[in-house]
Amino acid sequence: MRYIVSMILLAVTLMATELQWLDNYNVAMEKAKKENKLIYIFISSSTCGWCDKFEKTTLQDENVKKRLKKEFVPVHLVREFDDVPQKFATAPVPRHYFTDSKGNILYNSLGYRKVDTFESFMDNAQEKFTMTKEKK
Repeated sequence: MRYIVSMILLAVTLMATELQWLDNYNVAMEKAKKENKLIYIFISSSTCGWCDKFEKTTLQDENVKKRLKKEFVPVHLVREFDDVPQKFATAPVPRHYFTDSKGNILYNSLGYRKVDTFESFMDNAQEKFTMTKEKK
């Protein structure tokens, strides 16, 4: 019985930190506006090894997932399949963009990133967003 309860708790915990990736930037902007969050856009390619590595390492880190879920609306756009707005570059990949709910790009980067570097990107986006709000 203990084993079953432990497995249920583990499954609930894992589901709680799973990200709900969107594949539509316009939907993400609406959601970000409602939830008062920034948007993180990850642009990849189906043939990109660095994109795959980023997904399997950095984006699987529990702290990264928790933070993305709490502070951002995550969007994953695969350049061959999804509608990527023209203002975002799609080559080379992986590409990372952080925007506000109005579509203003706050921070962007190119390439594979380890957890600590990616966390600093999230910090930079939040800092720029805070500075922008304070100026208003």
